Amino acid sequence: MDEVNDGRMAEKRLLRPKEGRMIAGVCAALGKYFNVDPTWIRIAWAVMTLITHIIPGVVLYILAVIIIPEEEEEDGVLDAEYVIKEERDA
Repeated sequence: MDEVNDGRMAEKRLLRPKEGRMIAGVCAALGKYFNVDPTWIRIAWAVMTLITHIIPGVVLYILAVIIIPEEEEEDGVLDAEYVIKEERDA
């Protein structure tokens, strides 16, 4: 279901999440968008990839990684790697 913000329906967007991903977050994004457990999406993707002799499934996954935007970080959340680099430089 869509969330309600300020009395309006929030726009449902397909975004690759930063958390819950296995490779690049494509299956996690599809699972979140369609409100399905990402494990089922991963299993279906793997079966279809094997049935189609691997190449089409891999090409579609790469295209999905390029097309589906990545979820942006929330305000106030810092990247841990950036913080560690800053501490080493100081």
